[in-house]
Amino acid sequence: MKKWLLGTLLGGVLGIFDGLTAPLSAPETLPELPGIIFGSVIKGFITGLLIGYFAQKVRSLTWGIIFGLAIGALLAFGVALMQYLALGRVYFWQIMLPGAVLGIIVGYVTQKHGRLN
Repeated sequence: MKKWLLGTLLGGVLGIFDGLTAPLSAPETLPELPGIIFGSVIKGFITGLLIGYFAQKVRSLTWGIIFGLAIGALLAFGVALMQYLALGRVYFWQIMLPGAVLGIIVGYVTQKHGRLN
């Protein structure tokens, strides 16, 4: 499977689990879980797509993992910042940590198991 496609699909699937972690760190978010999961899947798709394209160009496992970490954390920071600005909720670590882990996993898998064409 091409790296960009592998990254996109894996990011979406892992986005489900990213969203499911919300009630573990913030139990008051349980009623909002379907929306959180949907948003996490979209964020996972975007993260995976960006990491997959990076993996197509740069063939380094180390840089793939670093880029995955950076993109996952950056996109998750954007979501956490929107939560803070719109609702006053301070969930930076609760959102950014699973997003960064998603990025690391996708960065590793796309570099290790994806193919170029």
